[in-house]
Amino acid sequence: MFAQRLKELRKLRGISQVALSNELGLSQQAIGKWETGRSTPDPAMLARIAAFFDVSTDYLLGRTPVSDTSGWQAAGEYPIPIIGTVRAGYGALALEEDYGEDYARVKDPQNYFYLLVKGDSMEPRIFEGDLALVRRQQTLESGDLGVVVFGEGEGTLKKYIRRGNTVILQPFNSAYPPQIIMGEDLDHLYIAGKVVETKTKW
Repeated sequence: MFAQRLKELRKLRGISQVALSNELGLSQQAIGKWETGRSTPDPAMLARIAAFFDVSTDYLLGRTPVSDTSGWQAAGEYPIPIIGTVRAGYGALALEEDYGEDYARVKDPQNYFYLLVKGDSMEPRIFEGDLALVRRQQTLESGDLGVVVFGEGEGTLKKYIRRGNTVILQPFNSAYPPQIIMGEDLDHLYIAGKVVETKTKW
């Protein structure tokens, strides 16, 4: 847990392993070993790391949940769940496959989720393994990037284009054809939300 939280805090602060090592008076290799779980800092160094990131040592060690890190919330950063799959069923959307959480600067975090991007249909702009920050909403404007579910399939991240009684789900990758939905088929199209940003996670 320490390795994961150290890496998350460092990325959230936007500093490199080199910069952190300089702050702590250590080598970059030491930071790298901590983040891969090959070693852990002594109690004194752990306290310095906690002070630098304005969190508790208990948080760094995984003894308290993310929601207890008041310092990040005060800065407007909130933990957002990372979801692997979006499906539609029983008239509602189901968010499946829990991949933990990441942070986002949003005012109403309960209305957001991260989707772990799968496949290469949105390359070269969005790659497999990227995180898409999605605001939950049931409608999209034509031209929006959204997460939609058609029929009984999984949710897909596509550019949403509306032309009269026709919806086009347009991939960025020219190797994939657009999906055209029209007429009564539109009744089986579910909108999970609008993508507001994407970022490389892994």
